[in-house]
Amino acid sequence: MPRKTEPLRKLGFLTIGLFDEHDPGAGHRATLDVIVLGEQLGFDSAWVRHRHLQFGISSPVAVLAAASQRTSRIQLGTAVIPLGWENPLRLAEDLATVDVLSGGRLNPGVSVGPPMHFDDVKQALYPETADVENFGYDRVRRLLDFVGGEKVASFSGVEGIEVWSDRVQPHAAGLRDRIWYGGGSLRSATWAGEHGLNLLTSNVVQSEGSEDFAETQLAHIRTFREHGGGRVSQGLVVIPTDSATPEQRAKYRAYVEGRAGRIGKTFGPRRMMFERDLVGTSAEIAEQLYAHAAFREVDEVAFALPFSFEHEDYVQILTDIATGLGPELGWSPA
Repeated sequence: MPRKTEPLRKLGFLTIGLFDEHDPGAGHRATLDVIVLGEQLGFDSAWVRHRHLQFGISSPVAVLAAASQRTSRIQLGTAVIPLGWENPLRLAEDLATVDVLSGGRLNPGVSVGPPMHFDDVKQALYPETADVENFGYDRVRRLLDFVGGEKVASFSGVEGIEVWSDRVQPHAAGLRDRIWYGGGSLRSATWAGEHGLNLLTSNVVQSEGSEDFAETQLAHIRTFREHGGGRVSQGLVVIPTDSATPEQRAKYRAYVEGRAGRIGKTFGPRRMMFERDLVGTSAEIAEQLYAHAAFREVDEVAFALPFSFEHEDYVQILTDIATGLGPELGWSPA
């Protein structure tokens, strides 16, 4: 297969941050330890998922605020914050605050659409407005405006001893340019490109004219760029086994085989498709990536860690990605 003519420029990873319901502190501390390890290994970025009403990170911005105080260089991202759960004005304040605390290292990734299981949660989330909430792109537009410094109030000035601003404070210069959209369709790729966002692609896409995952993802990336979009990051699940124990290798392969039944099929009315997880030595995974049409179109990645492994497994996987797979792809640690 053709090789990329240029090396992988940026290497990141994505973690879900699972925790035990009865001991949530330990899981959150383990997630922070993983991010610190990522910086020590030279990764360019660390990303966290959200999991509302589950036993994973429910507040990625809060977790990254903590991570910003334990790291000094690595970029910190969310992949992704579903804006159906958020007020864009309040989220803009939180994002700007964490970006200031991190020294300009925050990379917010967002998505739109109704919250999952919306009928089950709408009375708690929007008790008076559930039937009229707009879960479309307007939420992203508002967030972009607020982060970018557009007016949010009709009053500013001094009132008594208090000073009021008509814009989100603090203002985080440059944050607007570091906002990403998590998209898996041509419509999303087009919209994100037209609005000057960066694009997060993952191992899930919407089938549109093809049931070949790589072909479909490639079309999304090219459409995004044709419409003026910025950076593109791909986020497949990779599990290198270079330094894994025999027991770990067996567990990893069982995990991948257990998810293989969904490959080559479409699901739901939107015909969603999943890409297969990649497991093997770093050299084997690199060969599979170079054979992937969409991977050959990007120069940065945020490889996703599997959901349900132990902390020592993540240490081994991250270490092998940084010391084996990354160099196989031409990447050099920061």
